Amino acid sequence: MSTPRALEGGSLFIRARLTIPSDEVALRVTTSGGPGGQHANRSLTRVVASFDVRESQVLSNADRELLLEKIGPVVRASAGRFRSQGQNRGAALEQLAQKIAVALTRLPPRRATKPTKGSRVRRVDDKKARSRVKEKRRRPSDD
Repeated sequence: MSTPRALEGGSLFIRARLTIPSDEVALRVTTSGGPGGQHANRSLTRVVASFDVRESQVLSNADRELLLEKIGPVVRASAGRFRSQGQNRGAALEQLAQKIAVALTRLPPRRATKPTKGSRVRRVDDKKARSRVKEKRRRPSDD
């Protein structure tokens, strides 16, 4: 699976035939956390990107139900590790795209299988060996 990437204008490429337009992604800018100091925690560099699953116009009903089931009605991602608001915006959009892409992957249903004959034999042999070890630990009988 290729990694999703943010496109120009803030649109998110999730997978083939699914790109979320920038008007469906809300960006909020806040101050970054961390220890204080001169000019620290005053720059608006941390970016929080959020996507409302219920209000989206580009999702199919099946994709919408899958997202609601796996991650809920609103998907959020934040980035504040860079000193630049632009870099944090790109990182937040990338995280948001990654969360959505992972949630939209459908795993094939698991098929029930039976243990092989060899594994059954090994299991019984291990149980017998363990039983012998525990039997040797017992106090000898008076018989």
